[in-house]
Amino acid sequence: MSSPNLLFIVADQFRAMCLEPGGDPVSTPFLDAMKHDGVSLTHAVSSYPVCSPHRAMMMSGQYPEANGVTHNVNSETAIWGVGLRPDAPSWAAVLRDAGYNTGYIGKWHLEAPVPEDAVHGTGPLEDGRYWDAWSPPDRRHGFDFWYSYGCCDEHLTPHYWTSDAGRHQRVNVTGWSAAHESDVAIEFLQRAATDPPGGATGVPGPSTGGRPFALAVSWNPPHQPFDQLPADHDTSYTSRTPAELLNRPNVELDSLIGGEAAAIAPLYYAAVSAIDAQVGRLLGSLDSLGLADDTLVIFTSDHGQQMGSHGLLYKNVPFEESMRIPWVMRWPGRLESTAADRVGISSIDMAPTLLGLLGHSAAVPAAMHGKDISAVLLAQGEGAAEEGCAGRLGTPSSLYFYYPRDENDVAIRGLRTATGKIIARFHAGQGLSISVFNLLDDPYELENITDPAVVRRWAGDLSDALVAAGQSWRGQEALEELANTTLGAHL
Repeated sequence: MSSPNLLFIVADQFRAMCLEPGGDPVSTPFLDAMKHDGVSLTHAVSSYPVCSPHRAMMMSGQYPEANGVTHNVNSETAIWGVGLRPDAPSWAAVLRDAGYNTGYIGKWHLEAPVPEDAVHGTGPLEDGRYWDAWSPPDRRHGFDFWYSYGCCDEHLTPHYWTSDAGRHQRVNVTGWSAAHESDVAIEFLQRAATDPPGGATGVPGPSTGGRPFALAVSWNPPHQPFDQLPADHDTSYTSRTPAELLNRPNVELDSLIGGEAAAIAPLYYAAVSAIDAQVGRLLGSLDSLGLADDTLVIFTSDHGQQMGSHGLLYKNVPFEESMRIPWVMRWPGRLESTAADRVGISSIDMAPTLLGLLGHSAAVPAAMHGKDISAVLLAQGEGAAEEGCAGRLGTPSSLYFYYPRDENDVAIRGLRTATGKIIARFHAGQGLSISVFNLLDDPYELENITDPAVVRRWAGDLSDALVAAGQSWRGQEALEELANTTLGAHL
């Protein structure tokens, strides 16, 4: 077909290790099959591994200061002006303008809450902040069909705002959120498969008119609360030992955090397996409806989770357990199978790459900062790849961002490649500190490299990458000074 479909699936806090041989001991048969039949990128990276900043980059193809999302979006950060800017570009808007039937189902977490959201959304948490928000129709960034919410960590009693609903007209649901959202997605797919051009079928929902579709499905699990699971969840993980569940050597099982990680691991893996089952439902629907051959399916996440690694439980840190995410693609006969290990994708590359994969490279907005690497992901003859472009476009490289909350907080920038990583932390009162890791020899980031020549080279690479990306930060002057020191200088 001339205009392929897109099914874009996001599972919150689903780390890459869940899908790797020798990785997390969790059962994911449907995603394993999707990997086998398609392509899974080893070097897919969340450049700012916390919900809102990654999602904003993924949607807009812009760095945080440009798209307006430098922190997680909630009532506190909204006062600072944090929220996806109305004029930010998005891949969905480009596809809608190209004639696509666009839809969004599930967690959004890009709309800045207003006081009315504290009444009609989830409401304030114990600290007084509220995170949930209704998105006005003119701030949905190209999605016409809407069945979504802002941020609500209630997996068994979720709620949603539909396409035409006002802020006070939310839909309350009882049942596991990911399963319910999959039900809605399957209804969307059924309409897409059966609605003739220009006609309606009687199936509830908007007519697709025979247009290609671009549907995003955003599940909150396996995000916490970890104990809010479907009734039929896999309980077998509770019989495994902590050492079996947490098999990464950078987890101290005897520590307090190690104990907490061991307690949540069986629940986290149960949620991962339950998410895998929902992937199976969606893929099965595409198959049964005859849509599979003409639909690009992508499964990804906004960030991972530490699960005890480096003495941490959650995310928003520059370690592999947080940064690395799945990027699994299925599109029969259309993808380059050798791309798995030699091609990388970061948060800002996702929007332009999606457009390129669907044949709309020429329509990538100039305001997007990311690279369209579709040419190295498509099978020979599918893309506009030139000789040698795999090395030029596909080289795994990603910037890392952490924006300080106030003048007393640390500002962090980093650079991750397929072979190594530098993390630069700058504090106004303490100056610059550097961590460098060799990911080939030390994949668990246990040995901080302090060799002056190595550190200097990495500092120069990070400084150059930030300048090339047009990104400034508090530590830039100190970073450039370090990069320009003589090899024998004290670090």
